[in-house]
Amino acid sequence: MIVLSLAEIAAIVGGRLHRTDGTAEVTGSVEFDTRQITPGGLFVALPGAKVDGHDFAAQAVESGAVAVLAAREVDAPAVIVPPPAAGATHERAFALVSDKDGAGAAVLAALAKLARHVIQKLSGDHLTVVGVTGSSGKTSTKDIIAQLLEPLGPTVAPPGSFNNELGHPWTALRADDTTRQLVLELSARGPGHIAELAAIAPPRIGVVLNVGTAHVGEFGSREGIAKGKGELVEALPSAEDGGVAVLNLDDPYVAAMASRTSARVVFVGESESAQVRAVDITLDDEARASFRLVTPDGEAPVKLPLYGEHHVGNALSAAAVALEMGSTVAEVAARLSNLERRSERRMEVTTRADGVTVLNDSFNASPESMRAALKALASMSANRRSWAVLGVMGDLGEDSVAAHDGIGRLVVRLNIDKLVVIGQAAAATHQGAQHEGSWGEESVLVPDVEAAIALLHDQLRAGDVVLVKASKAAALWRVADAVLASPGTNAESPAVLPSPSQERSNGGDA
Repeated sequence: MIVLSLAEIAAIVGGRLHRTDGTAEVTGSVEFDTRQITPGGLFVALPGAKVDGHDFAAQAVESGAVAVLAAREVDAPAVIVPPPAAGATHERAFALVSDKDGAGAAVLAALAKLARHVIQKLSGDHLTVVGVTGSSGKTSTKDIIAQLLEPLGPTVAPPGSFNNELGHPWTALRADDTTRQLVLELSARGPGHIAELAAIAPPRIGVVLNVGTAHVGEFGSREGIAKGKGELVEALPSAEDGGVAVLNLDDPYVAAMASRTSARVVFVGESESAQVRAVDITLDDEARASFRLVTPDGEAPVKLPLYGEHHVGNALSAAAVALEMGSTVAEVAARLSNLERRSERRMEVTTRADGVTVLNDSFNASPESMRAALKALASMSANRRSWAVLGVMGDLGEDSVAAHDGIGRLVVRLNIDKLVVIGQAAAATHQGAQHEGSWGEESVLVPDVEAAIALLHDQLRAGDVVLVKASKAAALWRVADAVLASPGTNAESPAVLPSPSQERSNGGDA
């Protein structure tokens, strides 16, 4: 973040000073977790379900914070933000923080104002903001874009899925005078959410990956989801002012967004009409895709080190961004072929010493991402016994039963050997498999994670491949962790889990 005095911050957020004359300057990072406070930082006091950040104000200052951004007076230097306007609603803030009196919404609104001010100060010839949205693949694509842009200059991107009213401004405030690219992931649980986030850090380049059925319960229909996702391209500057919309031509809902933006449109996909496209796609035995990257400026071979054919579309979108930023086709292809997985529990592949391979894709799930993961499992287990350990896909509204039923049927059609369905909320997955022709013990419905772990402990054999996937609320990573922690796990242990603060920031948004 750029250096600001407390008086300046109070003016920006419309707050008042408390226990300070306002001359002290914030020279460190802005944090909502006291464990992450650095000298010269600013602590954001948020009320949580179990603890209230306001109660840790003094501790934050003792840890090095200059002051606290708070909704009420605390026992430390602070900028006290005004309460929310009368009659204002705080549904989204309530999903992130305990917000009975509007304190959480007030602090989040102030954080957004502060981030907007900083980005306005930094915007210009040297800072490009890239926004990414879609029903699935946002986090993976954000990670790919960041890796392609980092050689071009200092790049800021969020860890994991910091993509909502808390994580979005928190990430934007990571940018400073040296930052050249700010890559942001934008989520939504309803109309207007992406527009609000785009206003915090206005993007010059916007990427829309797909329109699926995740959170159709909140949007009402797939058309409603498309309308919400398209808020990103509507927020872009015109083509004359450098705005660029990167749109997936293979998704008709996304392709139609070209009419909703004044930015220059770059289509990506497998279609011959796409400016940036993939041809000759093949998969190896571990479901890693190779293809030829074709662009107006030339072609180059790519061999993705990521698991699953669905990453081809993500890579094309990232490639289009990098090309717009000045990279050559050869540079983009080389960097795509040397990517690393940066966010946990997203097609995270780990193999035990006895050859049992776990595909931990448990961070979140939608029908589209579930199908992609199952296809990857089928590709990886051509000569090995395969297991799909699946839980509930949330926020599907009245489509929930049909969506889960369809996933169960797909498991059978892909010839996956074993299906373990966890919890009654996902029971239609088990029923769909049975109706499609899965009999006996091929498909099993178990009540909870503990039962699934016990079953796998008893029945897994050396060399088996296990996919673990569900919406975040199901916490199915516990299954993956338990399988990998069992005797025989090799030195390649599962990655360190995100901190509680990182988990809190996502909320499983679409």
